[in-house]
Amino acid sequence: MNDALLGGFVDAAVQSSHAFRAALSVLSQPGNIRDLSGAVPPAPLSVAAGVLLLTLCDGTTPLHLAGAFDCAPVRDWITFHCGAPLVSAEAAVFALGDWQALQPLGQFAIGLPDYPDRAATLIVEMPALEAKGAVLRGPGIADVAYLSLPEVAAFQANRALFPLGFDCFFTCGTKVAALPRSTYVEAV
Repeated sequence: MNDALLGGFVDAAVQSSHAFRAALSVLSQPGNIRDLSGAVPPAPLSVAAGVLLLTLCDGTTPLHLAGAFDCAPVRDWITFHCGAPLVSAEAAVFALGDWQALQPLGQFAIGLPDYPDRAATLIVEMPALEAKGAVLRGPGIADVAYLSLPEVAAFQANRALFPLGFDCFFTCGTKVAALPRSTYVEAV
């Protein structure tokens, strides 16, 4: 049997609704880390990244795969389970890769003044994801939150573009966190 046919949701309606709720939760509460499970994507995808793709992508969602994530097993799995068209970085609604592979960030859409929602969302695969490191402030955060980000300067520059800019999900194993463009980021 083709490996691309395996590893999707067993009960798509229930599992995708739970995953969508978790994705909204971390996006609305920056620094919050949640667990995502229910999919078994091919390497090098983490479980959390695979679940996000199954939940957020479909045949109308252009997806860019960067670096090691642009490989036949991942492309075939996404094609079978999501049907998302695989595109260049400039045309992507979602982009997936590790931080280095997603560079330069300027290649991704940041929205338009009249349509700030036309920005890309990056799914950044991380080696670790912890509630420590950079200081986060802003909407959805009562006082401060902390998140292990790959760097600080890029997110400060992104916040300066608000209401334009990209949004990010961070994944590691079964963990997911998010950083919307509205969040202020400070070094420790």
